[in-house]
Amino acid sequence: MQRFNFSAVSEFVLVGLSDAPEVRFLLFVLFLLIYLATVAGNTTILVAISTAPRLHNPMYFFLGNLSLLDILCPTITVLKMLEALLLDNKRISFTGCLLQLFFLIEVVGTEILLLAVMAFDRYVAICHPLRYATLMGARLCARLALGTWLLGFLNSLLHTSLVFTLLFCDSNRVDQYYCDIPPVLALSCLPTHGRELVILTVAGVLGGSAFVVTLGSYIFILSAILSMKCSESRHKAFSTCGSHLAVVCLFYGTTIGTYVRPSSTYSPHRDRMVSMLYEILTPLLNPVIYTLRNKEVKHALRRVVRSALTRK
Repeated sequence: MQRFNFSAVSEFVLVGLSDAPEVRFLLFVLFLLIYLATVAGNTTILVAISTAPRLHNPMYFFLGNLSLLDILCPTITVLKMLEALLLDNKRISFTGCLLQLFFLIEVVGTEILLLAVMAFDRYVAICHPLRYATLMGARLCARLALGTWLLGFLNSLLHTSLVFTLLFCDSNRVDQYYCDIPPVLALSCLPTHGRELVILTVAGVLGGSAFVVTLGSYIFILSAILSMKCSESRHKAFSTCGSHLAVVCLFYGTTIGTYVRPSSTYSPHRDRMVSMLYEILTPLLNPVIYTLRNKEVKHALRRVVRSALTRK
């Protein structure tokens, strides 16, 4: 019978991206610039939406929520990574690891649901334009947004409790630059198959439901666009939905590759690269994707910039 040396783990050690000081400094500068650009881009969108009356509608209300999530997601993981790169401090307390994983899963779960809500909003706008103002009222939009945050919170609470009520062995080395479900589960000495099954089931139901809503919405949207006789209307509809569809594909592709699989297939090197896509690059690209294809947002952003320059 195999014996395990159980211990009360008080802290974890995160695996950095590099141990070479010169490489660490270059990575620090790179990720700091990316993080600052991400925060600046999404904050600018939030300011534009809040200050431009023409953007006070459901589509941009949900886009504002997405920008907020895109600020929170890299903040949760990148700040600790920057500390590790600059100060070579890879240690994180048990509580710090728990909170990092909790907030990360909450943000990811909320964003998956929010993208489904945004797809439904576009479906109503394109397939039922005359009833859009009535169906997507301010009260319903607020409830939908609040519901995504609440379900994301409950989903994260369940996942975090399943992971951090495990018993860990002497090893506290997390094979990732932040605390995530697969590498933390790998530290447990006890079998985790039952918990993994629950995690995969809940994630499958939550993510699968959101995916069905998103896919169904875009099937109806595509059908409605193709049936339009006016080419200008088709172009406008494609332009409006193309940005959201690009964000959906990028986000779903990376998160499914990270979470919807058993921990036995976990590969530290591959997963570090995949996680960077949805935690660092996706929040950076979202403002670019939306502003490049959206004239209203670009117009509002120009007004924000002109207003800032005038004040100076």
